[in-house]
Amino acid sequence: MKKTFTTSQEAEDAFYGALARADLDAMMEVWAEDEEIVCVHPGGPRLAGYEPVRTSWKGMFTSGQKLRVKITEALIRAGTMYAIHSVHEHISAIGDAGEPAVVISTNVYVRTSGGWRMIEHHGSIAPTAPRPASEVPKILH
Repeated sequence: MKKTFTTSQEAEDAFYGALARADLDAMMEVWAEDEEIVCVHPGGPRLAGYEPVRTSWKGMFTSGQKLRVKITEALIRAGTMYAIHSVHEHISAIGDAGEPAVVISTNVYVRTSGGWRMIEHHGSIAPTAPRPASEVPKILH
């Protein structure tokens, strides 16, 4: 039986704990068992469905590399049935003395009969330095 996450923050903490430990079972415990889940790793394609998402995490975790993950700048928008967490992930390999990579991620959770579950994770590498306002492209969408 899957663990029941009573809040979206509890699910979020479990997600990043599983990532840091490279624990596939714990990672997939957080995800909804749904064919409409979506995961986009930084620089990667959109993966839709439980098996493609699971396979991607399995591939990442088979290296045995343990990560240090620090979350900052969390912005959370939540309702009774959904929560959207936008965070900055500072990720470095254990033992690596270099600067951590910064990934801006959006994590979407829904409240199910079995507790809160992730339905989407989208990570993008953060820009290395802020651009002046005059250089920021105007994008409408």
